[in-house]
Amino acid sequence: MRLFIAINFDEETKDKIHKISDKVKKFADKGKFVSKEHMHITLEFLGEVDESKLDSIKHAMNKVKEEGFTLELSDIGHFKRREGNIYWIGLKENRSLINLQAELHRYLLEQGFTLENRPYKPHLTLGRRVVMGDGFNSEIISNQIKNIKIIVDRIDLMKSENIKGRLIYTNIYSKALD
Repeated sequence: MRLFIAINFDEETKDKIHKISDKVKKFADKGKFVSKEHMHITLEFLGEVDESKLDSIKHAMNKVKEEGFTLELSDIGHFKRREGNIYWIGLKENRSLINLQAELHRYLLEQGFTLENRPYKPHLTLGRRVVMGDGFNSEIISNQIKNIKIIVDRIDLMKSENIKGRLIYTNIYSKALD
């Protein structure tokens, strides 16, 4: 099964972020934008994992000792790609988030998982393979997201599967943050 560990959002936050995403989408000539129900911040992408490893993942998640915290959105940006850019919403620097991800990463490595070894760059993906048309001004939209806050009180182990051509995310385990 294809797994990742994420910070999910409450419905009110998803609605606010989705409105921002729709504003960005209006300027796109092409691209595939993330649906409201799939919006999250990835902490660790685990990839294809055998079901027998679920207890090891839960064990690593349960070892995390971080307390809950609040994230603030900061700006709109993109990663350049030849086939179209990945547009995202950035986050204000947050030591609790960085510590949470580093702690989780370390505990997963201790459990024998092979993980990406690049620096963690927290973001919320809006769209992939996006080609922007004329008139897009990321600063205007960035100013509209600065007041959106995300309360982080748990981390979720998510299963990603394609069912009848539709991407489905299922929360299979949650770990509350103290």
